[in-house]
Amino acid sequence: MTVSQKINFNPIVRKRTFEVVSEEIKRLILNGDLKVGDKLPSESELAKRFNVGRQTIREAMRLLELSGYIRVEKGLGKGAVVVDTVMNTFSKLFLEAFLMKKIDIHDLTVARVEIEKIMMKYVLENITSEDIQTLEENLKISKDRIKNKIQPFNENIEFHKLLAKISKNSVFILVIELIMAVVSDFRSQVQLPLSFPKKNISDHERIVEALKKGDGKEVKSILEEHLTYVGKIMEDAVAKSQYLPSKGKRG
Repeated sequence: MTVSQKINFNPIVRKRTFEVVSEEIKRLILNGDLKVGDKLPSESELAKRFNVGRQTIREAMRLLELSGYIRVEKGLGKGAVVVDTVMNTFSKLFLEAFLMKKIDIHDLTVARVEIEKIMMKYVLENITSEDIQTLEENLKISKDRIKNKIQPFNENIEFHKLLAKISKNSVFILVIELIMAVVSDFRSQVQLPLSFPKKNISDHERIVEALKKGDGKEVKSILEEHLTYVGKIMEDAVAKSQYLPSKGKRG
């Protein structure tokens, strides 16, 4: 058998026009030329600029919407708007992968502790008085919810996402977003007493106070204790079969 017979040469596939248009708009979004909240020109304007038909633009918009880059709003004066749903797509994929690997909460907790402790170095370097104010506002809302006997679910999740943002490291932001997708899924399925979020808020308050003092050692110590506690709660829930999500439950 000759070399040419052994190698499987794949034919060159010509891209359809709407795919080319979609990729160009995606490039502008990824480069930051188009930002979240920006409204794209009308179909007719885009058709003129790309020198294509309006049906091609519609197909490109549909592809971008399915990929999570834009949202097409219907109605007079509406149109395609750049949105940030790509992160949500990543989070869902990570959660699916995590669940398919038979859920090892212990491994997740160990990784989370190490990642967030390292992240705190950069949080301490970059934190501002405005960041402290944002964290304290998060705590205030959480406490108000507890007073009204409402679980401050979103606020507790958001607290750790805020810390990641303060680090000003895009990789930490991405990784924490993925980890919190698992924590969020857990909290949406397991009913816990109000004592759990109360403990969370107390730990978060201690973290903020340590950040105010700029005490990295104390911050990391509180954080490790806090995340280990949360991990233990999750492990216990799995052991009691309270948290056994399956692919069939995923929406």
